[in-house]
Amino acid sequence: MFFSFDGIDGSGKSTQIKLFCDWLAERGHEVVTCRDPGATPLGEAIRGLLLDPNHEFAISRMSEMLLYMAARAQLVEKVIAPALAASKVVVSDRYLLANVVYQGHAGGLEIEKLWEIGHFITRGILPAVTFLLDMSPESATGRIGRELDRMELQGDEFRQKLRSGYLAEAARQPDRIAIVRADRSIDEVQAEIRQIAERHFPQK
Repeated sequence: MFFSFDGIDGSGKSTQIKLFCDWLAERGHEVVTCRDPGATPLGEAIRGLLLDPNHEFAISRMSEMLLYMAARAQLVEKVIAPALAASKVVVSDRYLLANVVYQGHAGGLEIEKLWEIGHFITRGILPAVTFLLDMSPESATGRIGRELDRMELQGDEFRQKLRSGYLAEAARQPDRIAIVRADRSIDEVQAEIRQIAERHFPQK
């Protein structure tokens, strides 16, 4: 089983992923966690290039998209596919949806082409469900208690486009993308996530 978490930065993904993985482990599942980009030596190197706000060189939107795709290809080959083959549960902090939203809806690249490239590089391996933690960009930004990275520094209009893009994709794929209101208590958000996840496991 494969799950991913997504949403604008500050929506609470890290907290909810940890609680969700703890719950899965308590239920007897062997859980593999990863982040996209990242989780492999190549992926972490690419992550550094993409998110470091202090680089002296500019990254074009097309190059940005391809770097994310390259990191994801390595992630699928080295982490996700082997874990799924071993009947483990994979939980990823972001995945292909983020690429479509950040570089497509907010960045101006062709959305259908991004899905097409993404399906190719992931070999069609997609999450059973993506938990989209949704909240206003203003509230989410106020939660970020660290220096903003290169993607987070792109301004309020960019963040508004991100939220709109996520909601648009969720409307197109309601069976794969579950909108979870993130402007509630941690326990309330987690309870809904677990309830949604239950539907995707075989009934005993």
